[in-house]
Amino acid sequence: MKRGNFWALLPLIFFVVVYFTGSYILGDFYALPVLVIFVLALFVAFFQFPKVPFAEKLKHFSKGSGDENILIMILIFLLAGAFGELSKNVGAISSTINFALTYVSPQFIIAGLFLVACFISTSLGTSVGTIVALAPIAVGLEENISGIMPIALAAVIGGAMFGDNLSFISDTTIAATRTQGVAMRDKFKVNFKMVLPVAVLVFIIYAFQGQDLVKNLQQIPVGEYEVVKIVPYLVVFILALLGLHVIFTLGIGILVAAGIGLASNTVDFLTILKSINDGFAGMFELSILCLIIGGVVGIIRLNGGIEFLLNAVTKRIDSKKRAELGIAFLTSLVNLAIANNTITIVIVGPIAKEISDKNGLDGKRVASILDTISCFIQGLVPYGAQILAALAAANMILSDRQLPLLSPIDIMQYLYYPILLGIITLLFIIFRKEKPVATEAKS
Repeated sequence: MKRGNFWALLPLIFFVVVYFTGSYILGDFYALPVLVIFVLALFVAFFQFPKVPFAEKLKHFSKGSGDENILIMILIFLLAGAFGELSKNVGAISSTINFALTYVSPQFIIAGLFLVACFISTSLGTSVGTIVALAPIAVGLEENISGIMPIALAAVIGGAMFGDNLSFISDTTIAATRTQGVAMRDKFKVNFKMVLPVAVLVFIIYAFQGQDLVKNLQQIPVGEYEVVKIVPYLVVFILALLGLHVIFTLGIGILVAAGIGLASNTVDFLTILKSINDGFAGMFELSILCLIIGGVVGIIRLNGGIEFLLNAVTKRIDSKKRAELGIAFLTSLVNLAIANNTITIVIVGPIAKEISDKNGLDGKRVASILDTISCFIQGLVPYGAQILAALAAANMILSDRQLPLLSPIDIMQYLYYPILLGIITLLFIIFRKEKPVATEAKS
């Protein structure tokens, strides 16, 4: 392999430096529009290496943007957005939450919140959406139990990251599987074996801690629910688990949600169309961002940046274990810099695929590592959307009551799920049984 060119990576370096520095100065990692910064990075790529014809750069930009995996990924994003928005408007989220909380004993409310968040996030495919839906409940518990808010919010965030990692319609799952060219069901099987012990252990921890906090709580106020409105989530989960392609799975899920909405008089036909359109619109920025990132990576590849990065990462790799550790390190580094796990996977995924192909890695394992490591980092960074969304819900109430506001540290000390997720992923890599790559290549 050629040594490549470090300066070809300048567009990515520009993006990370500008985004991180600007966000740090503003004190908000979601104040700067990511799409605008990446378009500026694209022009950096266009102006670099003037000896390379502009037409050639455009050709490779188009080739990168039009990659089969990126286009399929965008289609899945759009359908996932439509399903999420329509099911929400039909009343699936509120029915699921109220149904679960109805049967949760007050003594197990923290563990119960964690389980509910796991199910909601797996159904919705979004951690932030889950946190926004459940955080008011976690905050509301403070009215009856003083001091419960930080651990309740941590339980919601942990459960949200569980689904973000496992859901068939999660942005991170879609990106991880498409960039590695593996089926979602196959990635799910590998991933599930990793995270199930973690989820069970965290549930037990929250169950014991929760009992000490809620000794005097007799009843949890919950709203009404309709079991039939939970069906769209179950249909999507079961069809995906059975191996039906996610595009057809989401299409059927949309039809089922629409049918239930019409039958229950919750929505009319025009509302269904508007919900689907709103769901599409919610994914427009992410979809365009994927196209731009794909194009920028195409130009970087043309100029030798990918070759340089692969050489830098793989020059000391002499085993599959080290190759996977290299992928995990890259994922962690980028996620820490930009605080967005989906974009991290879109950026790192193609590089991870090349490392995977060169070292004979299992695509299912690589997709799982990409997803779990990004969710581990994302669930813990104090400037990530997940913790910020939880803090926003909590501090709004505390501010109205003129009480001290929560800080990220108040919640982070109870974030057992992301912490244990990172540990189990590292163990998953370190304790794999293998032969050196060179030995395998000879056999």
